[in-house]
Amino acid sequence: MECKHSDCLHFANIDVAKGICRLNGEIVEIDTKVCDTFVAKPKCKFCKNFKDQDKDGIGLCVGLESESWVYGELNAITCPSFDK
Repeated sequence: MECKHSDCLHFANIDVAKGICRLNGEIVEIDTKVCDTFVAKPKCKFCKNFKDQDKDGIGLCVGLESESWVYGELNAITCPSFDK
């Protein structure tokens, strides 16, 4: 899976196309490749309980009481089942 700046914990959105790197303060575009300081945000797509992702980024969460479909970009920072 290719990661983008929007997948980085150091990235803060400004709008739909760009954000700010919290480490160096530079403006970066969301869909550009990551740098050497990349740290993955806890998102469903990075969880081992996220299975069978389709072309639209929707997959199955198998880590909770009942399985459910979920968008891979969903922020999982408060999910009790998130597991890298």
